[in-house]
Amino acid sequence: MMSRVQKGLVAGFAATVVVSIIEAINTTVGHWAVSFPQLLSVMFGAQDTPAIGWVAHMAAGTLVLGPLFGILCPRLPTDTPESKGILFAVGAFILMGLFLAPMMNVGMFFMRAGFGTLAWMIASHAIFGIVLGNVYGRLVRREKRLAHPVGAAAAH
Repeated sequence: MMSRVQKGLVAGFAATVVVSIIEAINTTVGHWAVSFPQLLSVMFGAQDTPAIGWVAHMAAGTLVLGPLFGILCPRLPTDTPESKGILFAVGAFILMGLFLAPMMNVGMFFMRAGFGTLAWMIASHAIFGIVLGNVYGRLVRREKRLAHPVGAAAAH
């Protein structure tokens, strides 16, 4: 049986992988906006070492946001795991835009990096939230199915 934190780790990893794929496409093909891993590299003073930003991105999504979602998910005021994930991820974006972005010298909500970056961050966080909630919800449903199999004989 997995704890909520463990389910959050798995869901956070899955969501981070999905967002990393779209971030990689943005960085290599389109470059529509400054990616979050690029911003993290700048924050750590390693603009010339993008791997640092990618590692920090994977760590934040998997080791921080995933477990935190596992803890908060039952308390979030929506009905579906996906809507809980979106609410959580957009909330994380708002906190990041208010506190982390100014520390990174890109202005509140990344506005010095341009409106495209703001739109990109909102969209990528919404995608992160959808995947996070979906995977977490599937893990919860799977665990309930295994604990109470359909057609199992009642104990005497």
